[in-house]
Amino acid sequence: MPKKFDLVAIGSGAAASTVAMKCRKAGWSVALIDSRPLGGLGCDPKKVLVGATEALDWTERLRARGVQASDVRIDWPELMRYKRSFTEPVPVSREKSFTQAGVDVFHGRARFVGPTAVRVGDEVLEARHVHIGTGAKPADLAIDGKEHLTTNDQFLELEELPPRILFVGGGYISFEFAHVARRAGAAVTLLHRSAPPLKGFDPDLVDRLVERTRRLGIDVHLSTEVQAIEQTDGGLKIRASTDGQERAFEANLAVHGGGRVPEIDDLALEEAGVEREKRGVRVNEYLQSVSNPSAHAAGDAAATGGAPLTPVAAYEAHVVAANLLEGNHHKAEYPPIPSVVFTLPPLASCGLSEEEAGRHGSASEPIPRRHRAGTPHAASAKTALRTRSSSKRAPSEFWGRIFSARTPTRSSISSPWPCTPR
Repeated sequence: MPKKFDLVAIGSGAAASTVAMKCRKAGWSVALIDSRPLGGLGCDPKKVLVGATEALDWTERLRARGVQASDVRIDWPELMRYKRSFTEPVPVSREKSFTQAGVDVFHGRARFVGPTAVRVGDEVLEARHVHIGTGAKPADLAIDGKEHLTTNDQFLELEELPPRILFVGGGYISFEFAHVARRAGAAVTLLHRSAPPLKGFDPDLVDRLVERTRRLGIDVHLSTEVQAIEQTDGGLKIRASTDGQERAFEANLAVHGGGRVPEIDDLALEEAGVEREKRGVRVNEYLQSVSNPSAHAAGDAAATGGAPLTPVAAYEAHVVAANLLEGNHHKAEYPPIPSVVFTLPPLASCGLSEEEAGRHGSASEPIPRRHRAGTPHAASAKTALRTRSSSKRAPSEFWGRIFSARTPTRSSISSPWPCTPR
C-alpha cells in the first residue's frame, strides 16, 4: 500500500534539502529520497586539495624573498585522509538531522509511477507535491572506451595519485584538478575539443590562464577531440584528432572533464507528465513544472536562468519552499552572480560579458580596462608576489554602473549575491 506524504523530495543536496526541511518545519509530512550518500558536499572537497596546492604555490613564490623551506611537497595519501576526516561524517550527520526533524529518508533510485507517485525500491510514495533536486552527473561522451574514464567524484577519492593523468575536456573540473595534480607531482595533459576553453569566461583572461597553465608544466592541447580510449599493459592510450591529424597520448588515468548534465534520465518523468529539455526539467518563473503543477525543480536538475553553482541551487530551493508553503508569490531572480575557477591563479567572473555589456543600451561602447602588476591597481597582486595580474571591467556611462568584472584573483567570493557596483 502506498505511503502518503505532503511532499516527496528527490535528492538531498542544496537543491532539495532546504525544501524538505522548510516544509517539514511548517508541519508537512515529508519524504526524502537519494541513492547517494546524503548531503551533497558541493565544492568543499575540491577546495581542500586546492588549499594544499595553494600553500605549496606560496612557498615557491616566497623562496627567494625571505622564506626558506626545503622538501615542501604534497603527501597525497595524507591529504586524502585529511579530506575524509570531514567529508565522511557528513552523510551520517545529515541523515540524523533529517530523522530528528521528522523527515522520512529513503535510500535508492527514485522513479515516477504517476503524477505525484514515486517508487523507491519496493515502496511507492504518494504526495500532494514532488520536488526534484537531483543535481547533475557527468555527460555521456561519444567516445569509444568511455568506460575507462574516471569521474570527478572518483578523482576526489584516489588513494594514490597516478604519475600520468590526462583530462578530457576544458571546463572547470579539468582545469582545477589539472592544477592540483600537477602541483602534487603528476605529469598532466589536458585535451579540449574547441578553442578557447572555459566557456563563459572572458576570452582574453582565459588565454592568460592557459598560458600560465602551460608554464606550470601542464600539456594543454586545444581543438583536440578525443575519439577513443584503450586499455594497455602500461595504462591507457588515448586517441584524438587535432585539425584532422591523428594523435595518441598515454596516461595512467583519464579523467572525465567534458561537462555535466541534469541527473534526471532514469526518473521516468514521462510517467508524471513532467516535461524536460537538455538543461533539465522545464519550469516556470516560480520553479514549477510547466506541465505538472504538482511538481517543482531546482538546481542543476531544472532548466532555469541560474548558473550551475551550489549557492544558486540553495537559493532556488528557498524559492520553491516559499511557493509551496505560500502559493506562487516568489519568482526566481538572478542578479550578477560571481563564478570562480579555482586554479592558481584563480579566474573570477561576475556580470555580463564584454559583448553582452555592449548590447545593453550603453550610450558609448563599454571600455575594457586591464590592470597588471606594477600599476597602483595591482598593489594586492604585488603584495602576493604575483609576477602579473589581470582584470577587465566593462563600464557604461549611460547606466552609470559596472556591468561586469573579470579577473584572476587571490581570494574566493563567498557571497552568492554581490551588489552591482555603482
